[in-house]
Amino acid sequence: MTLLPTRAVEKPWGRADLPAAFGDPASKVIGEVWFEPPADFSAILAKYIFTSEPLSVQVHPPGGAGKDECWLILAADPGAQLAIGLSGGQDRDELAAASCDGSITELLDWYPVKAGDFFYVPAGTIHAIGAGLSLIEVQQNIDLTYRLYDYGRLRPLHLEEGLAAVQSGPHPPELRRHLPAEGSLTLVEGPVFRLDRLAGTPDATITPRYGDRQVLVMPLLGIARVDQVEVGPAQCAVASSLQAVQLPADGMALIAQPCR
Repeated sequence: MTLLPTRAVEKPWGRADLPAAFGDPASKVIGEVWFEPPADFSAILAKYIFTSEPLSVQVHPPGGAGKDECWLILAADPGAQLAIGLSGGQDRDELAAASCDGSITELLDWYPVKAGDFFYVPAGTIHAIGAGLSLIEVQQNIDLTYRLYDYGRLRPLHLEEGLAAVQSGPHPPELRRHLPAEGSLTLVEGPVFRLDRLAGTPDATITPRYGDRQVLVMPLLGIARVDQVEVGPAQCAVASSLQAVQLPADGMALIAQPCR
């Protein structure tokens, strides 16, 4: 078992009032808490994201350098929302002009969100996370993001690369849903990684898919035992296999594994 070290990342849109489990950020504005993966399990990255302001409008390129990701909403302020996909069939020139004057936010499909909502975001999908959200993100471990609009923050944009990467169209409805409060669920099954919400003991439909390979474990409720070591919420570990993960009957965790 490897208990992953954390890295708190300051962001202009982050928060200084993180949940108590993350400790005191000492007045720093933390937007992300990363769990640094070991070299032998580096294909996926898990992190927490905390927002007090909207994030940039961005896209990750498709193909070999791309980054698929997914979000599980943990908490949302009233009126909180996020954007995935385009509301119409805008061409590249329209998107370029809208990125320059900020009206690109009006061309996105915005979704009101609440705790328990889940979204899968394939590479090439234009997206933006709004203010007032706490969420878990599981992603391909590729640090390649093209910003198209950043609300006037003094960070570089990547209009040429980003517009070339955008695959226009709405977000497929089957890639978003609201999760029931209880029970084990398969959330993602490829093409890049698999992700399940595990409630209590794994059932016979989950265990064969993960086999005897390493698995990422993020407890949501209760204390997990991972290779006989306790791991709690706000922590993340890599287990030798799913068989090495034990949850209490009322416990819950996310488990993830690369598909290849």
